[in-house]
Amino acid sequence: MTSLGPFPIWAVVLVAALIPAWLAARLSARGRPDVQPRVVSGTLFDALLLGLLAARAGYVLRWWSEYAEAPMAILAIGDRGFAMWSGLLVALGWMLWKTRLRPAARRPVLLGAGVGLLAWGAMTGALALIQPGATPMPTIPVVTLDGKATRLDTERSGPTVLNLWATWCPPCIREMPALADAQARYPEVTFLFVNQGEDAGSIRRFLDRRDLALDHVLLDPGSGAMRALGARALPTTFFIDADGQLVDQHMGELTRARLADILHRRLDARPRPSS
Repeated sequence: MTSLGPFPIWAVVLVAALIPAWLAARLSARGRPDVQPRVVSGTLFDALLLGLLAARAGYVLRWWSEYAEAPMAILAIGDRGFAMWSGLLVALGWMLWKTRLRPAARRPVLLGAGVGLLAWGAMTGALALIQPGATPMPTIPVVTLDGKATRLDTERSGPTVLNLWATWCPPCIREMPALADAQARYPEVTFLFVNQGEDAGSIRRFLDRRDLALDHVLLDPGSGAMRALGARALPTTFFIDADGQLVDQHMGELTRARLADILHRRLDARPRPSS
């Protein structure tokens, strides 16, 4: 599961974890004349915001070479690019500093943060348990841009990135240069661009107009790949390992950094050294 309706699942889990964190902090502060519940709640929420900013900054620094190619992608937090440990350290540091002159408020604040972390960990673990494991790449009939009938599983060779897209889809268009660049930088990875529901002429005109050189463009006129793979929206990108197992997926626009991150972690792929 990658989303709940229009909301990414990581955002839903984060908001859900805030509820027990806030309740624990408020209950711990209740009835204590030396502690203001408003101060406790404010410190907790400020720590969350600063932690998220620090986690994003840490991730951007980790993949700076990718973000430098498209700086506006730094604002695209939907790519789920966060470095957890840098966020946790900054959030903890903020809570300790903010309560340095209010020692009585420190316990409720830290208690709320601890409960929130436990709730977040429990929900994340539960989602991991119910997620299906690596599954074989499905057999789906497709057509090459030259009109040759083939199957999706026979087009892959080694680690594979399978992108479901359409020419009318704005986020598909925005992410296409990053995917085309990755296709050149990771020669050991096969990139399959499976168009959903359009004809060859429309696709050729789109590629020419955008000056995109894509090696493996496939047509899926009936959008069977979306149904077989359980994709809910375009674009959705699937990552298949060398054994032909689906090991990860990303719904929505991929940034260069997020794409490089998944290629590194899930497919053990390394970019070709620049000449």
